[in-house]
Amino acid sequence: MKIHGDSGWEKFPSYFDRFIPHVLDLLNQLNLKITFFIVGQDAALEKNEEYLSQIVKHGHEVGNHSFHHESWLHLYQKEKIRDEILTAEKHIENVTGKKPNGFRGPGFSWSKNLIEVLSELGYDYDASTLPTFIGPFARFYYFRTAKLTPEEKKERKKLFGSFKDGFRSVKPYFWKFDGVKELLEIPVTTIPFIKTPFHLSYLIYLNNISPLLMKLYLSTAITFCKMTKTSPSFLLHPLDLIGGDMVPELSFFPGMNVNSGKKTELFIKVINQLSYNFELVNMSFHARLFKNNSHQQA
Repeated sequence: MKIHGDSGWEKFPSYFDRFIPHVLDLLNQLNLKITFFIVGQDAALEKNEEYLSQIVKHGHEVGNHSFHHESWLHLYQKEKIRDEILTAEKHIENVTGKKPNGFRGPGFSWSKNLIEVLSELGYDYDASTLPTFIGPFARFYYFRTAKLTPEEKKERKKLFGSFKDGFRSVKPYFWKFDGVKELLEIPVTTIPFIKTPFHLSYLIYLNNISPLLMKLYLSTAITFCKMTKTSPSFLLHPLDLIGGDMVPELSFFPGMNVNSGKKTELFIKVINQLSYNFELVNMSFHARLFKNNSHQQA
């Protein structure tokens, strides 16, 4: 709501009472364990404790998604980034009993300062980059639809990255400081060669146009990942799994006109297709596999 420019965000309304029981039940049905990147501000609110604690109790991993979830995190000074991460980390650990060892920037925001802070704090991996050429187009659409002041637009001027982000690797790699490998980066996977995203938000959009087009697009993504030996990091947003029927107050978000039942049905189909082609694991397991393989090849 804050990013969209809507009033009322200061009260930190939550839909965890509807989303978390729904998604945990769904993941249990699929026997799937994933990583939940949690916003520290959500973890700091007593009304959310009951629901966030269930994530770990069901065997899922928790990651750090910053404290304030401001997509201009990359503009922060280094000490402010450190405070943002540590504050979120403290509240996440207090609620879940688990200290996060992975980070994802809000709105795919990242900076050299962020990577250095994560490395200094001993994080195992970062998962903030989105290697795609379409970031500027997404930002243009966002500016046209969001209710922002000129100051807010200036603050968000680099939201969703730049065109040159499309040249970044879709495979995991190590950030280097002074020529030394320091921190593992696990990008949100985009389709190799094409560099367009295929996380569930995009698949829902394509499915609304044509289920056949969505199947072809996902099959292309999987085929290109296998051709290039890319183990995909598949991104889910909470609103990919629930619709406006469950959370009418967020009906302004793209894709919320699709009801929760249809989103759930599509999610199951997509996960089944991914699991047929890949072993589905959480982010930390994925990071360990990559690091082990890197050491064996070194």
